[in-house]
Amino acid sequence: MKKLLVLPILTLLISLNAFAQDQEEIVNAIDKKHEVRLGTVKLLVGGIFEGVYEYVQDSNRGFGAALLFNFNTDDDDYQEAYSITPYYRMYFQTKEDYGAKGFFVEGFTSFFGGKQLVDGGFILEEDTIVGTLPSKEENYFDISVGLALGKKWINSTGFVFEIKFGGGRNLLNTSEFEAVFKGDLYIGYRF
Repeated sequence: MKKLLVLPILTLLISLNAFAQDQEEIVNAIDKKHEVRLGTVKLLVGGIFEGVYEYVQDSNRGFGAALLFNFNTDDDDYQEAYSITPYYRMYFQTKEDYGAKGFFVEGFTSFFGGKQLVDGGFILEEDTIVGTLPSKEENYFDISVGLALGKKWINSTGFVFEIKFGGGRNLLNTSEFEAVFKGDLYIGYRF
């Protein structure tokens, strides 16, 4: 009879220990305030590195910066050769186990630059066009302000997966584009 009681008591103790570990992991996730992420699609498809750092202020807010380098500068498909993008986020989550996850709205300012092809112009003789000058590459620098929407998932060990999409309006109009795109699929870690 005593042997029959030992098995349920042992099972109960093991279950309580596992529950305590889950609670401890959640508490540890709350204490984690620093997060690093890497943009995967731009890196794999276009040779564009985007690294992101975020400081988790509390369960509903975070701020950070993204640093982008375009290693494929021969291709004109992506306008930025480099950028630094500070941002501020508000999170809207459905559960309060630990924060800075779920749906978010982000406001950002992007400082970016690159090279663009500029028409050389016309050669005039007595008000008549007699030829054209060759196009040339010029460096540009621009600033944009914009918004992004996204969703972040995080597990209790700190692994992060995020999807984000947004855009901003260029303020200086020194580039041939009027707006800038921000977004990717990100993987990272919170520590």
